[in-house]
Amino acid sequence: MALSKIRNDSLEDTAVHGNRNLIINGAMQIFQRATAATAATGYTTADRWHISETSDGAYTSERSTDNPFGTGYSIKLQCTTADTSLAATQFARVYQRIEAQNLQHLLYGTSSAKTLTLSFWVKSSKTGIYSILLRKEDNTAYHFIHSYTISSADTWEKKIITITPTAGSTSFITASAGAIANDNAMGFELAFNLAQGSSYAIGTSNTWSSNAATFASTNQVNWMDSTANNLYLTKVQLEVGEQATPFEHRSFGDELAACQRYYTEIQKASGQAVNASVIQLCGVFPTEMRTTPSASLNGALTIWQLTVAGSKGQSSSNIGVNSNINSASVFNAECANFSSLTQHQGVAVAGGDQPLNFDAEL
Repeated sequence: MALSKIRNDSLEDTAVHGNRNLIINGAMQIFQRATAATAATGYTTADRWHISETSDGAYTSERSTDNPFGTGYSIKLQCTTADTSLAATQFARVYQRIEAQNLQHLLYGTSSAKTLTLSFWVKSSKTGIYSILLRKEDNTAYHFIHSYTISSADTWEKKIITITPTAGSTSFITASAGAIANDNAMGFELAFNLAQGSSYAIGTSNTWSSNAATFASTNQVNWMDSTANNLYLTKVQLEVGEQATPFEHRSFGDELAACQRYYTEIQKASGQAVNASVIQLCGVFPTEMRTTPSASLNGALTIWQLTVAGSKGQSSSNIGVNSNINSASVFNAECANFSSLTQHQGVAVAGGDQPLNFDAEL
């Protein structure tokens, strides 16, 4: 697909620099939590992508090798329980939240606020009009809505949406209330709407709104109306400039490190026994996390008691984790429900498929 000639005043922001994509894991490379079909209940499969729904139906997300270029991955969403008549406040969407301090170069809140371009590839068995939402919450909340059409069923289509700071003849973003705080909280939420009830499907396409109830366009389809409905999404890019540039491919290692700022898994750790049934583990995160994370553990953790002979210890299931984390750089977590340990005894653990999870998502 040929791109239009990029204006000279856009080159410095977009065409020649790396790290121009504000979206993390836009190519759906990283799936730390799960790759198989998982119920839509938060951050469940593709890293940084929150799967959300409040309808009377249900859908799943999973990793798929179906990709517009024949290689790589996409995220697949599949309706598993239909809701043919949404209540006014019900919805289904997938979104990513972007850290505010990564958006300072956009100059929101000033007359020099930058134009953005969103590009993505999408495929669905259900054709019709969908909408995206770009939500800015700092200072005064402003919501930008733009509709797009999936024209052909089961066919990959590339969509390009331009987001100007004065879209809809508004001045919200260029006034002081449009500013984004320079901190580690949410700056943007970029949402792909699947279904939206009438109370929130009130947006006008290509327009900024000060109405915090604006979440989708008025003609948003109800993707939840049939269990035959699926949707695939990949190559999501949000960048400064008036033109979409080719998708910025990042190495797997760089993308993983970016994701680990918000969620990371520790497979192995060492520490000591606090008492006969509790161990304390400590270590360093692979990268600085966004904030002090919460700790959790799913399933069984195998403990290897360290002795001079290096003999194996015991296993325990349904271990409770009490987080006592010192910072966003290091962890210090207690795991309970073991038995017959000796205080101060050195221990090491290997979690296998059930690691320690640390979550600092927005």
